[in-house]
Parts: sequence; C-alpha cells; structure tokens
Amino acid sequence: MSADQPAVGPFAIVAVASSAGGIQGLSELLGSLGPELPVPMLVVQHLDPRHRTVIADVLTRRTELPVVLAEAGEKPIPGTVHIAPPGRHLLIGADGDLTLSDAELVHFVRPSADLLFESLAAAYGPRAIACVLTGTGVDGAMGVEAVHSRGGTVIVEDPRTAEFSGMPQAAVNTGAVDFVLPLEEIAAVVRGLLDATGQ
Repeated sequence: MSADQPAVGPFAIVAVASSAGGIQGLSELLGSLGPELPVPMLVVQHLDPRHRTVIADVLTRRTELPVVLAEAGEKPIPGTVHIAPPGRHLLIGADGDLTLSDAELVHFVRPSADLLFESLAAAYGPRAIACVLTGTGVDGAMGVEAVHSRGGTVIVEDPRTAEFSGMPQAAVNTGAVDFVLPLEEIAAVVRGLLDATGQ
C-alpha cells in the first residue's frame, strides 16, 4: 500500500465496467449516487475508438458528480468519475497514479475491465470496490476474481435484469461476487459501503 494513499477507512476507490447498454446503465448508477463521493470512481465503457467520444459530456448531464476522461499520470480525485478514453487501457499503479496503455486488446476489447480491476486489486487490495454492469462478452470476469482474491468487494448487475447479460453472467460464474443486484439497487449499496468509509 502506497504511503500517499489516504487512510480513510475500508474503501478507497470504486471501479465500474460496462459495455453494450452501458451508457444507460452508467447514467442510472451515477445519477443515483448523489452529488458527492468520498473516493474516486474509475470507469471502463467499451466505445468505438473511431469516433470522437462524448461519453463524459453525456454522463455529466446525468449526474451531479464531475465526469472527466482519464489522463495518464494524474491521481484520481475523490468525488470525480474518471473514464477510460476510447481505445486505451486504463490502469492504476501502486503509487495511485493513472496509466493509459495502447497494449494489445484483452478479450477483443480495449479498454479492458480485466486490466483495470487487476491493477485495482494490486494497488488497493481490500479497499477496492469493483462493479460489473450490462455488456456482452466476458470482460471483467478475470478482474473480479483478482479483486475478490485480494479482499475487495465485487458488485454485479443481476444478469436476469441487465440489458445485456454476458458480462454480468461471466462475473457471476466466477463465484467471486459479493452482491448481485438489479441496476436500480447498486447505487444504494455502493453509497452504503462508502458512507461507512467516510465515518
């Protein structure tokens, strides 16, 4: 654990992964979290890198939280949503700095939830929360196993109610999941975990 990470109780960071249907899912999650978070949030949403992304602008209209595209070398800011740019892997180092990578695709995608979650597990261990929302494919499954194995908390959107069940079901199938919830209940659980952090 890096000395410059704040010692603020059990949780220090939240990471969220989504793919198909994810803009709507993220909009609902972020919109339900309220105006302040005591920790940063990192987001991987699979996007077409051929088009200029407007995801930060779209999500900014749905939430009171500031939403920005992640930049290499910056430290994630508590209460801010940092989104992986299209076509770049987003990771967090042991020093707490964000890293962007053009490395190979993982499970046919870049950015990869697996790489983000694995870096989160290594940097934060039991102080990490990882969430998997709607999406096709299996991205995130290896990552939630990493988070869970280091004592972190894993929340997955219920595959039965997700717009696209592939990613949530792959995560559930690992057995490394703490909560399986309908989308509309996830924000309250995240908020509850983080409120305990801030006390």
